[in-house]
Amino acid sequence: MKIYITLDYELFFGPKSGSVDKCIIEPTEDLLKILDPHGIKASFFVDAGYLVALEKQKADYQKLQEDYIKVTTQIKDLASDGHGIELHVHPHWEDSYYDGEKWVFDTTRYKLSDFGEDEVLDIVTNYTNVLKRIAGKSPVAYRAGGWSAQPFSNIGKALKANGVLIDSSVYPQGYYSSHNQSFDFRNIEPYQRDYQFSNNLTKPDAKGEFFEIPISSIKVSPLFFWNFAFKKLKGSTEHNSIGDGAAVPMSKKEALRLMSTSSYSVVSIDGFKISLIKKALKNYIKKTANEGSFVLIGHPKAFTPYSLKKLKNFVDVMAQQHNFVVYSR
Repeated sequence: MKIYITLDYELFFGPKSGSVDKCIIEPTEDLLKILDPHGIKASFFVDAGYLVALEKQKADYQKLQEDYIKVTTQIKDLASDGHGIELHVHPHWEDSYYDGEKWVFDTTRYKLSDFGEDEVLDIVTNYTNVLKRIAGKSPVAYRAGGWSAQPFSNIGKALKANGVLIDSSVYPQGYYSSHNQSFDFRNIEPYQRDYQFSNNLTKPDAKGEFFEIPISSIKVSPLFFWNFAFKKLKGSTEHNSIGDGAAVPMSKKEALRLMSTSSYSVVSIDGFKISLIKKALKNYIKKTANEGSFVLIGHPKAFTPYSLKKLKNFVDVMAQQHNFVVYSR
């Protein structure tokens, strides 16, 4: 089984972005302490819009200059050590700014589909170029912010123009719909293997020029979320995120859905969700005859003492049994 460890390398986008040290630098260093002894490389989907925003305003604020140096130094180190530096696009950075004390986020245009075709091309080109310049190599894979990669047509044109032909935004059976964020992957079968596609990333096409490497998913019962809520109420510090920011609050409708009906989740190394990882891998091995891809997703900002401990246990065992890989052309 090919195992991808993929990270969305970013700040929080809610009422509090959190600090670069606690949301990005330190948890990434904690991750490397787990991977390095085994020579495992991860794929970092870098929120390139953040880098562009830093470059625009760092001359005006010493704090941003310091943050820029920290982040770009770590990205350069990751790239030189053989980790993947891939394209992650949260286009709301186009409408957000630093006010001297904090980042002020406007998530009205959260999806690339909220922008026109020419704007999408400009954003993708600009974000790709900043990654090339900092990492010293071109990204080969793309992940949409909030998994919101639909419709794909304009995004695809922009990615193709920049030589990025791999997508890893889809997770089988995933679904969410709100004014700002939306995706619908319900027609992708569970345990779907990698596939080619054209303009519709959820419609496999053997002649398509794009390649989808889906994030692995698992069916989760409401009891999982009730159990997690109970642990949080107990005040266990091992389930507190290392990141010191705050996420965009989940809608009451979505919370009720998760707590009342079974749903599909990405196979995540964040927080309490990492408790599902062994079961998910067992399912993928069985359903793909041990020949598919097992794609884990995580966010350094959302790591917890519990998730890091569980990830170390997982990697220490699985490094001897499976191939850990990164995206390649």
